Amino acid sequence: MKNVMIFLLRLLASFFMLLALIICVFSVSPIFNFNAPEPFCGPDIYNPYAGIPESPEWKRANFHTHTRVDNILNECPEYPAVVYDDYQKLGYDILAFSNHNQLTRHPYDSTLQINVYEHGYSLLKFHKLVFNPSGMLLYDHLLPLLVSQKQWQYDYLSRNADFLVMNHPDRTLLTTPRSMRLLTGYRFMEADSGVSTDLLHWDEALSAGHYSHCLINDDCHDSGNHSKIGRRCSWLATPSARYEDVKATLLAGAFYSMRVPDFGDGDWRIKYAANDSLPRVEELGLQGDTVYLRLSAPARIEAWGQGHELLETVEGKYFERPLAAGEPYMRLTACFDNGVVIYTNAFARYDSRHAESPYVETPHSVNWPLTVLFNAGLLALAALLCLCFRRLWTPHKKLEA
Repeated sequence: MKNVMIFLLRLLASFFMLLALIICVFSVSPIFNFNAPEPFCGPDIYNPYAGIPESPEWKRANFHTHTRVDNILNECPEYPAVVYDDYQKLGYDILAFSNHNQLTRHPYDSTLQINVYEHGYSLLKFHKLVFNPSGMLLYDHLLPLLVSQKQWQYDYLSRNADFLVMNHPDRTLLTTPRSMRLLTGYRFMEADSGVSTDLLHWDEALSAGHYSHCLINDDCHDSGNHSKIGRRCSWLATPSARYEDVKATLLAGAFYSMRVPDFGDGDWRIKYAANDSLPRVEELGLQGDTVYLRLSAPARIEAWGQGHELLETVEGKYFERPLAAGEPYMRLTACFDNGVVIYTNAFARYDSRHAESPYVETPHSVNWPLTVLFNAGLLALAALLCLCFRRLWTPHKKLEA
């Protein structure tokens, strides 16, 4: 019995040593020097809705959806055709399949194909949507505790793709205010991915001068589950559902995002009917230095700004407010009585003489001494684990009397 217990303890110790060794191997990273964050400033105000027509045909979209795939790593019971049909019943015009580290073909129409995959198997759920990649990055930091590790992933992935989305920061473990103040390289953020509608992480990044658009998605893993589908989406002022038009619309920011309740609580007829009559944006833009919004139904309209400050609240269908000279940015949230919430993209200060938008690729240099020290430490720890593993399973000779 004693020998069995010793053997089981050795197995358990071996498992944890192997796990630690794998984490060491998948933790290699440069260490960066980050610049101090700076709020948006400049004489001009970026209007993400400047290019939309007077009466746009808003198209409903979801860019983060999982399907069944033909391998051992399945996160959804339904194949793409079933998922696509389920979303069309709820009034969606654009749907992208974003399975982990795998491109999924459109089930019906290749002209509507959007090449996107979700990168990351991190234990902290640090995931990214990678749009139109030139190649697939399989390497991932399994335990990205350092901001530099996350930044390296954004740097590498963005060089081989059209753009990136920071996925569900509300559900990513150890998402700290410091990481939001320093990280750059993503163009969009799934700012609403939890229970709160205050979008704190987005405001932390915007307040640090890191501009991104709010692109919220279902992250649906079961389209047959009424509580998982049709809960978060974006409405794009795009002329078509083809990728090039979608890409241009997204990068400009000519869309708004929407959080939708689970209408009907299991009654699909009620859910379909409610999704056919959602409140909508009728006017949205910038006149001079004044941000304005007109809705199809009354709501509590909130203006949020620098430092996650609630600037103003208005009840009704219409809102307008100047962005004062000392205010770096402003974004709007509209909360309706039926539980629907609309988020606009941010109007932010910048200098149009030097940039097309407030989005800036913030430079960060490699700190070579810390990089060498960090990776040498990983190597030393890996060597120690291998030595401990060897000693654990090496038979010990008994001393002769």
